[in-house]
Amino acid sequence: MNANKILPFLFLLPFLASCTHAYKIEGTSSVNTLDGKTLYLKSLRDGEWVKLDSTEVVHGTFAMKGKLDSVQMATLFMGEENIMPIILENGKTVVTISNTELKAVGTPLNTALYDFIHKKSEMEANLADLEQKETRMVLEGGDLTDIHRQLSLEGDSLVTAMNQYVKTFISENYENVLGPNVFIMLCSSLPYPIMTPQIDEILKDAPYTFKSNKMVREFISKAKENLKLIEEHQRMEENTFSTAK
Repeated sequence: MNANKILPFLFLLPFLASCTHAYKIEGTSSVNTLDGKTLYLKSLRDGEWVKLDSTEVVHGTFAMKGKLDSVQMATLFMGEENIMPIILENGKTVVTISNTELKAVGTPLNTALYDFIHKKSEMEANLADLEQKETRMVLEGGDLTDIHRQLSLEGDSLVTAMNQYVKTFISENYENVLGPNVFIMLCSSLPYPIMTPQIDEILKDAPYTFKSNKMVREFISKAKENLKLIEEHQRMEENTFSTAK
């Protein structure tokens, strides 16, 4: 065989190998009900959950490994129960499942994702604590007007800080799988797809690659459709009111 034909292919091998992402997951579980159960890694594609991998939990441990063409956001399931998200990327991911904690660390994107989840959970807990704080302040004899004013300011400050933290995290990850997926997690907390000031702010500076992501694109499309329906409904109500007068 002609060596001149072989050499260009050999130069391509490192590049081709770099396009394959070999993931490895090593997990521990202290949840007794998981022992002996099968865990599944699934990816959401076109609205359907597609199985990527599976393993059995034996004496509180489990493991998975495989190769993918690209980094993916997947979800760990037990049967039909969604347990936790995991990024499938090069390297070893260490998963911890307990009654008080779900965590995946070891690879860059998984570590970043669970640092984000932990920090956001702390902020949400601080926000929830305001109700208990109000009760304590009332029992201590504080003036209700002053208490409401103080806690309203504290609540607004916490919400602003949390919204900014979410926006910053998404913007720092516009170009990888974390950005679009965390954006969709945020949007899923809404009663239906709709543009909010926070979402407008996130999209304002987003690059084309982010906006053209299929999940993001579908959300924006549905949100715009819903906005038109809301505006039309408001116009009909105004016309009905004007006619009644």
